Amino acid sequence: MKKIKKRGAVYGVIALLLCAAVYLNWSYVDAPDELLVAEQTDPDSAETGADASGNAEGDDYFATSRLTREQARDEAVSTLKEISESEDADQTAKDEAAAQISALAEDSVAEANIESMIRAKGYEDAVVMIGDESVNVVVAPPDGGLQATDVTVIKDIVVAETGVTAGQIKIVEAS
Repeated sequence: MKKIKKRGAVYGVIALLLCAAVYLNWSYVDAPDELLVAEQTDPDSAETGADASGNAEGDDYFATSRLTREQARDEAVSTLKEISESEDADQTAKDEAAAQISALAEDSVAEANIESMIRAKGYEDAVVMIGDESVNVVVAPPDGGLQATDVTVIKDIVVAETGVTAGQIKIVEAS
């Protein structure tokens, strides 16, 4: 009976971590709209030396998003490592934790590869978040905004790297 309660606790922690990861992934996608609102209401933006396209803020957005994504992933990996190394956890929980660590590492590599390929195609910057059932891409748009051809190029990169379908990809234009 005690072993079943421990197993339930371990699964509860894993579920909590997955929920936190999904929430953080969702919150990344909303950030460009918040950035747009901040740029429109900031009376000092002209005085700070930021250019009209908001590149100074955009660069900060991408760097901050990457840092936040990595911090969240590091916390999840740390907790999963504790579970996989715990003497109290059963073998199934340890194996599941190890598999999730491996999946997070693969996602991290894929995100970095996709971001590099997007920049190699001539886009200024991008940040990619791979979730369980979707891939979100926030890209600094070229002059004139993202066009259908831009979206196709980015989706082709994501599909080639991850194997997800085009319908599972969301592309958001950063302001």
